[in-house]
Amino acid sequence: MFLLRSVRNSDLDGLRELSGLANFINLPPNIKMLKERIESSERSFKKPSSDLSKNNYFFVLEDLDKKKIAGVSMIHAQHGTEKEPHFYLKEGKERKYSETLRQGYIHGTLTLGLDHDGPTEIGGLVLHPEYRGKKLGKQLSLVRFLFLGMHPENFKETIHAELLPPFDDNGNSPLWEAIGRRFLNMDYSEADELSRTNKEFILSLFPREKIYETLLSMDARSAIGKVGKETIPVKKMLEKIGFHYAEEVDPFDGGPHYKAKLKEISTIKNMFTGEISSCKDFSPTSANSVIITLPSDEGEFLATQINVNLKGDKIIPERELEIGFKTSGIFI
Repeated sequence: MFLLRSVRNSDLDGLRELSGLANFINLPPNIKMLKERIESSERSFKKPSSDLSKNNYFFVLEDLDKKKIAGVSMIHAQHGTEKEPHFYLKEGKERKYSETLRQGYIHGTLTLGLDHDGPTEIGGLVLHPEYRGKKLGKQLSLVRFLFLGMHPENFKETIHAELLPPFDDNGNSPLWEAIGRRFLNMDYSEADELSRTNKEFILSLFPREKIYETLLSMDARSAIGKVGKETIPVKKMLEKIGFHYAEEVDPFDGGPHYKAKLKEISTIKNMFTGEISSCKDFSPTSANSVIITLPSDEGEFLATQINVNLKGDKIIPERELEIGFKTSGIFI
């Protein structure tokens, strides 16, 4: 059985183990950073700051049978401020035509952009390799939309997601080798880690003029706006619920940025609320697979995936839950 919940201090060892299994960009094997993320999340769940950029919500999927962290996902209430802008490369097109030669070309371009009043970002989805192929990643992803739909006042109108592009076996990015390394003179992983705490170097050293894609290598051009093999299911899921490609990519690796208006995300639009009834009347023939909230202490968030029957404002679960509890849920 699995439980979706807000992160706790006691999860540190499990998160450290998870971060050490692979080169997860979203979950760096840095104890200090992990502690800071846990503390920030606990503050955000208990008492969100009026400064949205300070609010980070860290969700974990716990395997209750093995007492093990199976995965994580996150929400950053505002990604992009005056002090730490949200950077991206905007894709564009530029037409060139010669009357003399009677021929022309349409060039793809990349231009550095920044946002000082950024959107809410969903990200940080990491699933333990042992649990892949069991549709648990979908639960980790969708639980964030349940929370967003329950507390829209704590988030921006636009929801933003940055998807990972293809990397080579050494974790290198073709676009980084073509652009980033030439202007910053450091490895991709080094620049990525530095950007977590300080983004000044991006604005100071990255080119502000248009970059013509035709001047890049074929590998670099092919990586722009593409997702890695393991990210394809995430891309399809986002598109299915209302996200669209924003014609923006990560300035380091070229991974695509997807956006949607919070109120237009189908998972949130189709949310439901109701009261838990006895499981004795549950019928598997008319069941819906959902994620619903569970009773929790103040400042804590608990949810689970379960099959239920929906009858008006009554929710009949497949297994025993606290009768009379008023829950919120989403379909999966």
